[in-house]
Order: sequence, then C-alpha cells, then structure tokens
Amino acid sequence: MSVNITIQKKLGNFRLDVHLESYAGRIGILGASGCGKSMTLKSIAGIEKPDSGQIILDGRTVFDSNRKINCKPQQRNVGYLFQNYALFPTMTVRANISAGLKGTRRENAARTAQMIRRFHLEGLENRLPGELSGGQQQRTALARIMAYEPDVILLDEPYAALDQFLRDRLQQEMMELLSGYNGTVILVSHNRDEIYQFSEELMIMEEGRMICSGKPKDLFENPQYTEAARLTGCKNIVPVRRISPHTLKIPSWNAQITLARQIPDEVRFIGIRAHDFMPVWEAPAKNCIRVSVQSMSELLFERKYFLRAADPQAEEICWFVQRPMCELFDRNGLPDYLKIPEDKVLLLR
Repeated sequence: MSVNITIQKKLGNFRLDVHLESYAGRIGILGASGCGKSMTLKSIAGIEKPDSGQIILDGRTVFDSNRKINCKPQQRNVGYLFQNYALFPTMTVRANISAGLKGTRRENAARTAQMIRRFHLEGLENRLPGELSGGQQQRTALARIMAYEPDVILLDEPYAALDQFLRDRLQQEMMELLSGYNGTVILVSHNRDEIYQFSEELMIMEEGRMICSGKPKDLFENPQYTEAARLTGCKNIVPVRRISPHTLKIPSWNAQITLARQIPDEVRFIGIRAHDFMPVWEAPAKNCIRVSVQSMSELLFERKYFLRAADPQAEEICWFVQRPMCELFDRNGLPDYLKIPEDKVLLLR
C-alpha cells in the first residue's frame, strides 16, 4: 500500500498545507491540538473537501482538484474510527457491524458472524452500545470497519478520553486486532508514547503543515525543530548563540558548551531531555551549568527537580531523577552543577 497526499485548505485564519508520502503500513501523525491532524484525516476520508491538491491511495486517485475528481466517502474504501467510536446508539452490536455491508442477507450475516468471532464479541451480539465497556465499544467499531475490508484505516485519537490504565490496555488490544491487517493504518495523536509504540513512520505537524518525518526512533533522537522536540517530550529548550563551528553559548544558563560534532549555522536552540543531565559535585567539568534548586516533587519512582541557572527570568530547568540516584543525593547532598552529555544535546532550528 502507498499513500500520496498533497492538499491545501483554508478555514478562517487557519491554513492546512500537508504533503504526506509513505509506503509504511503503520503511519503516525503527532501534533498539538488544533494543528490540523483531524482535518487531514477527514480530507482523506472525504468528509472534508480540500481547496486544492491530490489524494492517492494505493495508486487510486480519490481526490484531484485539477481533474475535478472528488470521490464520495463510501467510494473511497476508507475506514474511519472516531474518538467516540460513532456507534449507532439504538442498534445492537450485530446491527452496527453489518450496517455498512452491501452483500446479500446471507452473505452479510456470515460476514458479521465472522467479525463477531474475530473481535471476541460472542455473547454481546444483542447488546446496545450503551451496555458495553469502552473496550467492547472499540472492538465493535473496529469490527464494523474491518467487515467491509477497507484499504486504509484512520484512527482519530481513539484513546483521548480514556484514563491511563484503560488507554494502555486498549492500545495494546488495538495493535493485536490490527496485526493481521495488510492495509495502511494512520493514527493521529498528541500522545508521544502511543505514537512511538504504534508507528513505522512518523510525521510531526505544526500549525497545519508537516515539519518533519522519518522513523520514530530517529525523530525522537534528532527532532531538528523546537516544536518537534517539545512534542517528543523534551522539557528543556533554550536559545543559544553559535560562536564557532563547535561551540555554543547559552546566555540564560550562563554557560558555554563545546561539541566534537560540527554545529550547523541554522541552530538557534538546544534541547536537553529531563532525564539526561548528569550530577557533578565540587569542581565543574566540561559542559556544566551551575544550578540551584527551586522546588522538588517526590513521585513513586523518581523525583522531579525544578532548578534555576544564572538568569532568574529564564525558564526553570527540569531534571527527572530515578530512585537509585536519589539515594545518592540523600547521602551526599544535591550536586552544585549539572553536566550536559554531548551525545544528549539536541541541536534545534
């Protein structure tokens, strides 16, 4: 399967300008609320009509503004799983699953029975959606989609309204249920953990456009852009000034760091993830910043320290420390400096 999308759409002051090309079976789109993720999915499904562009799914053009092609949603063979699953509230599980089928009554009954078995809904066939748990509703909605064998499945923040425990359980269940599906699945989310776990290829969106794409591991290790760094969980992003090909000044931390790798001209910020600082007592080593503790939060498995460097107007430094190191602090006291490991420095535009 391949997905090739180039679309533009203006809605008030917001402009969507998306280019997405991928052969991956599992695509994740990560972005903050309001960045255009859901509008992108609705455009693919045919619910929203772009102002211009093309949408090609596995070589089949379903939208082309120049050629006046705009297939109806039911002609695109795309399954859309909404946040609330969009089950018909007055129809049973069986009726919901069979709602989109177009075969004979016998064929539809056989296909529905197959989906009920596959998605472990036996015994629930005559229940209404309101009588189902969150996981049962999710399985029913997915069974309804899979019953007509779509080429593409779109997942629009399917876990957004769930608590963390249920979110983790249903996410794992969803991945197991989709394991035998050979089409393309596109998941949009603002949750970096579920996107990382799900995706073979990751796209990061900001204000209506894709700012970068690649393998999830590569983007988390080198997000390149400040917004991408924030979305992938980086807590410490500060402006820098490049003073040589290998040296950066960090004014708000009253520090300077030297890197073995060459620093590109366009670097304007650095990012340091909250778990990546190293404590230093007594004399500072290379690439260290002097800090003082502002506050601390005690959690079950770690402590979260909020520190100040030189500039009192600068944002606090977030430092997350695992339990074994906390025991060292209890014996030796808090460190005077934090070292920035060179391999943990994110160079950002």
